[in-house]
This record gives sequence, structure tokens and C-alpha cells, in this order.
Amino acid sequence: MTKPLGLVLASVLTFIFIGLAPLFQPAWLLSCLLILLSLVLFLIRDTRYVSLSIIVLAALYGIGWLSVFVFTCTLGIVVIGELAFRLTEGELTSYLYHLVATIATSLAVMLYLGYNVPLVVVMGVVVAVLLRAILRGRDDALMIEALGVAMTMFLFEELNFEVNLAILAAAMIMAFGFGYTSYRLRVADVSGLFSGAMIGIILIVFADVRWFLVMLTFFIIGAGATRYRHGDKERFGVAQEHGGVRGYFNVFANGLVATGAAILYGITGHPAFVALFMGSVASAAADTAASEIGVTGKTPYLITTLRPVPRGTNGGVTLRGEVAAIIASMIVAAAAWLMGVADPWMVGVTVIAGFIGTNVDSLVGATLENSGKIGNSGTNLAATFVGGVSGMVLYLLR
Repeated sequence: MTKPLGLVLASVLTFIFIGLAPLFQPAWLLSCLLILLSLVLFLIRDTRYVSLSIIVLAALYGIGWLSVFVFTCTLGIVVIGELAFRLTEGELTSYLYHLVATIATSLAVMLYLGYNVPLVVVMGVVVAVLLRAILRGRDDALMIEALGVAMTMFLFEELNFEVNLAILAAAMIMAFGFGYTSYRLRVADVSGLFSGAMIGIILIVFADVRWFLVMLTFFIIGAGATRYRHGDKERFGVAQEHGGVRGYFNVFANGLVATGAAILYGITGHPAFVALFMGSVASAAADTAASEIGVTGKTPYLITTLRPVPRGTNGGVTLRGEVAAIIASMIVAAAAWLMGVADPWMVGVTVIAGFIGTNVDSLVGATLENSGKIGNSGTNLAATFVGGVSGMVLYLLR
């Protein structure tokens, strides 16, 4: 491995400007100086995109769009994280070093500036390593990473949501433990590991660990349904690609609405957002069960025309699939009720919302997905959104 001397130089420059940032005012003057020095880095082959990412951050800081904390922390995460990643080898080892290095750098910046916003730091670090996994191999990865981390930290800084440090640490351990287990069991790839961990942290921090366990119930249902009569599905030619290994697209398609519901609940405390969460998770579980189990049933019928279609056709439904969807929704609802997340009324609402969501998935699949207007992840996102909103509306109608 060649030593990334240019990146070492960029790291030294980063630490110098992190130290100067709170002392050197006005911001635009420091920004101009950093941009000039970054142009020198641009002349070094292995730091061209590092240089561009620093220039983008400096410009945003100079015009006042980023606070000194978000600017310095993002700068440290991007540059030091890149150095740690390049100095190591291995599919997962590099990401681990990236994660450790960026956490250490961010905490150092937080202590230096006298800030107490550990949630902002954690979300910035997790987004950085997630984007690193998603964009690996792209020349513009660092620029996108810089913008993504800065935007994420800015949003969570604006939310100003206070969280107990012990709860945040426990959330990280549980979420990353779950993600790593999924990766080792070949249920998720690297991007799925980190996207799942991010969702897990948000669920635990903004709601509580029971919401994470409800989401885990969906994960177990999905994993079990994927493996249900897998040999038959391979023979029919309808088995999941890559053995059912999930990536970030699948994770976000099924978990984005639930994540939004958790944040809204954490900010407002309104039970309607519990129903939004329950409806979206039940829809994801019901859709997965209906797709994976229903495909092994008798001839499916297209939901829009009720005409028979080949197995695996988007929008095709079977009686077995519909029954599986209801059972999956009931399992999610029962788990939430046993843990005290859902009251009896919400249990019924959750089952109905799950049934609505899975059939919306079939409807969108038969129309928009079959016509090539959206992909499978878009279909899943639409189903979880409609299912979640349906659950929220039904809960408020009582």
C-alpha cells in the first residue's frame, strides 16, 4: 500500500484550521485562507477530491450557512475518516477504522468547542460511514459525503433534541450489534448494516428501545418469509436476488416512514405518530410476507384486472399471500401490544393498516412499477407511507 502523503498533509491542515476556527474571525476570512491552501492540495493527485470537499465546506462556512461546530466537525469527519479508510484494508475493517477515527475526532472537536451535542456528532459520523459504503469507488464520493454530513449535522443541530448520553451509547451498541449480526448472517450488505444501524439509533433515541424491537419483529418476519420454501422459489425463478441480502435501498424503503414517525413522536409525544409507525412497520412486514409466501401459492391474479399472471409478476396477488399479510400484521401488532407500545384499538388499526399497505404495494406494482416509472424500492416506500398514514387516520377516528 502506498502512503497517502497528500492526505496526511490534508489531515494536518484540517487540525490546524479546526483549532483556528473559533479564534479566527470573521468566518469568511478563515474560509478564504482555507480555500487557497486547499488549491495547493488539488495539485496533489491523491487529494484532488479531498481538496474539493474542503473547498465546498469552507465556502458554506464562509457565507454563514454552517455554524463553526458543524463546519469543523464535518471537516474532521471527512478528512480524517478518509485517511483512516485508506490506511486500512478489508471489506469491513476499513469501515470500522473509519468509524472509530471519526468518532474520536468529532468528540475532540465537541470538547474543544465546549459543545454538548452528542446526538449531532453520532448522526454525522453514521451518515459519513454510510455514504462511504454506498459511494465507494466513485470519484465524487468525498464531495457528496461532505455535503451529506454537513446537512445531517445542520438538521439535527436545528432540532436541538436532548438525549441522555447513556441511552445514546446503548442505542449505538444495540443498533450496530444488530447491523453486524445481519451482515454476518448475510441478510444485509455493508450499506444495509450502516443504514439499519442509523434507523435503529433514531428509533431508540427519539422513542425507546421497544420501537426498535417492533422493527426487529418485522426483520425476523422478513428473514423467515424470504427463506420460506426457498428451494421452490428458486425452481420457479422468483427467489430474491443475492440470496435475499438487503442493501440500503431496501432498508430505507421499508424503514424511512417509521424513522420519520419516531422523530415526530420524540419531538411532539403525540400518539398519532405511534400509529404512523405501527402502520408503516405492519405494511412492510405484510408486504414482505405476502410477496415471499404468496408466490408459492396457486396462480396469482393481477390486482387491477383479476386476470391470471405468471408467478413473480408485480401486482400479482394470491389468497395465500393475503392470508400471510394479515398474519404478519397481527404478529407485529401483538408484539407491540405485549411491549406496551400499542393499546387494543391500535392493535386493530395496525392489522388493517398492514393489509391496506400490502395491497397498495400490489396496486403500485401493477401500474407504476410494471410501466417502469418507479422501481421496487419506490413501490415499497409508497406502500409503507400509505399504510402508515392509514393507520394514523384510523387511530384518530376512534
